[in-house]
Amino acid sequence: MTSPAPAHARISIIGAGPGGLTCARILQRHGLALTVYDRDSGPHARNQGGTLDLHADNGQIALREAGLLEEFFALARPEGQEMRQMNPAGEILFHHVPEDGELFKPEINRGDLQDLLLGSLQPGTVQWRRALTSISGPADGPRLLHFADGTTVETDLVIGADGAFSRVRQAVSPAVPQYSGVSFLEAWFSDVQTRHPEIADLVGQGGAAAADGERGLFAQRNSGDHIRVYIIRRVPADWIKRNRLTIDDTGAIRAQLLEEYAGWSPHMRRLISDNDGLYVDRPIFALPVPHTWEHNPTVTLLGDAAHLMPPLGVGVNLAMLDAGELALALAQSATVADAVRAYEATMLPRSTEIAKLLEGGAEQLLSDELPDFAQNDDTQP
Repeated sequence: MTSPAPAHARISIIGAGPGGLTCARILQRHGLALTVYDRDSGPHARNQGGTLDLHADNGQIALREAGLLEEFFALARPEGQEMRQMNPAGEILFHHVPEDGELFKPEINRGDLQDLLLGSLQPGTVQWRRALTSISGPADGPRLLHFADGTTVETDLVIGADGAFSRVRQAVSPAVPQYSGVSFLEAWFSDVQTRHPEIADLVGQGGAAAADGERGLFAQRNSGDHIRVYIIRRVPADWIKRNRLTIDDTGAIRAQLLEEYAGWSPHMRRLISDNDGLYVDRPIFALPVPHTWEHNPTVTLLGDAAHLMPPLGVGVNLAMLDAGELALALAQSATVADAVRAYEATMLPRSTEIAKLLEGGAEQLLSDELPDFAQNDDTQP
């Protein structure tokens, strides 16, 4: 099959996260038609996660191409750039307070970013309750998307923006994410100024981190008077099951955590014990480095689907940068195949270079030395 011109192609984006929605927005700004498919029942079917810092040299570049940068600044929290590095006693070792007008990487809640991007799209762009199960058809197209509801869709280009355990990735690469050996357990705190004032004071307006070489904590202020804490440990991925627990055994999990963090100060241990509701288990996975694939004219990947890395502050920024570059390549190329080749010629070397720098980086979050975010203010979970 001859690769079609992007203006006449059927473009399918799998995944309505920041990368997929950014790609959709920029494509529509250039007059290209596309459909986004997502497995969720709707935009607010589940909690979208914590706050994100969008950097001026990648994530904000994509938002500028999307025509949404000013709207982003209106929603963002510049004060969220504050960063505290502490020791297990709660003593501050490093403290960055953003200057007035500092906008290099302001914070925005994931849900607010998703709403901003969704609101910028043409009605009907996103089809919800469409869980992709597989892709068939010849490599030169057309491709057939198979969904869990039994329906199929014929398409000329499949863009995999479907995250760590991407179904689209299987069409171009046999790679699967590997467990890093480090796991996050997420704890939520609500109405913190009233219900958890000491924790609010400890964390400040941005992020606060501490580690002792074996375990760590990262607390992150969110909008709406919320704080999320990531309890970071080197454990088996199935540590809850191995300890004959379930994720809803809050009391038993809390007791085990307090024992593990027994040497930490009482006010630091409140970040573990005073949370509202259940913990959320988040084992950290990463793709092998380097992760590349042979050019395919009808399938490509962006974000975590292409280059899942440890959570050190680059994931969403790279996903949005990927999205912007792919959309512009499609808008400027004669054929879909030409656009995919041009995009991957830039994206794959960049992601490989960054992935090599971050390989094994989850271990940094356990180090009792000042990590990179205290040296150059460039990383965070």
